[in-house]
Amino acid sequence: MEKVGVPTVAVITSPFVDAAALMARVCGMPGYGFAVVGHPISSAKDEELADKARQALVQAERLLLG
Repeated sequence: MEKVGVPTVAVITSPFVDAAALMARVCGMPGYGFAVVGHPISSAKDEELADKARQALVQAERLLLG
């Protein structure tokens, strides 16, 4: 979406930072910023998920608005 002008933030969990950065480079977007939250997601309780969502939102705002 970024390549067609739509500001975008990908949310990933911490173990996948290196893989996501590599993928961004391969796709021609080195230095692309990600919102990174703790792992795991699938076994997180509702309260934990809400906290991770808040963390991602803060990071996304910073990435999008500077």
